[in-house]
Amino acid sequence: MTQSYWEAQECVGVQVHSTAIVDAGARLGDEVVVGPYTIIGPGVSVGAGTTIGSHVLVERDTTLGEQCQIAQGAVLGSDPQDLKYEGEASHLYVGDRTVVREYATLNRGTRASRKTVVGSDCLIMAYAHVAHDCEIGNHVILSNAVNMAGHVVIEDWVIIGGLTAIHQWVRIGAHSFCGGGSRIPQDIPPYLRVAGNPASLYGLNTVGFERRGVSEEVKRALKKAYRTLFQSKLNLSKALERAEADVEQIPEVRHLLTFIRASKRGITT
Repeated sequence: MTQSYWEAQECVGVQVHSTAIVDAGARLGDEVVVGPYTIIGPGVSVGAGTTIGSHVLVERDTTLGEQCQIAQGAVLGSDPQDLKYEGEASHLYVGDRTVVREYATLNRGTRASRKTVVGSDCLIMAYAHVAHDCEIGNHVILSNAVNMAGHVVIEDWVIIGGLTAIHQWVRIGAHSFCGGGSRIPQDIPPYLRVAGNPASLYGLNTVGFERRGVSEEVKRALKKAYRTLFQSKLNLSKALERAEADVEQIPEVRHLLTFIRASKRGITT
């Protein structure tokens, strides 16, 4: 695609390598850089200041936010790996300032939701896979070779260790941490730390609390809720009732209890 085309689109400072292929239906914002041998297909929108490295494929129907960094060999917006997919329209959305490293793959959605969503300020490390219809929040880190099945939901500020496998439909709550090499067949409630095959619970994510400046009041309330839910001899339904009655219902505690009550796959314990 010639520079005159981008000038006609009134973009400022766009740099497209001479070996790159950019579909006429794609839209590139100001200061976008597209590296050698990269292919950008139809229905793609790239936000201002985003850099796309060499040999990247943004196949189709993908929206990239501003100031993202897409590394060599990444594949975004490709068809979902789902036998039920029949070519229906779907999309991939990636927020601002998200980094996608080498050879990561991010698929579009299926008819179930017609979208896959990755939030802002995320880091998707090399060889990670974000499957169809997944929803990833903001400030999420997927370490090398994390593999997600479809329909996974990951809330904000989650860290997933490398080589972790996540079962379809699993939900992972905000500010939780999953150790590397884990298998996640059930939901992980917010603020907790898990690891293992299958994953087991290892307490509150206290390191994450320190990094994010969580107040002592919130820490005390979550510790009390944790003891009631996971260290008492009550079954989970009774423990939830006890926690609702005995623990101060600050927003973080309410989120923890609501998340557990909404679980359909069961929770990691």
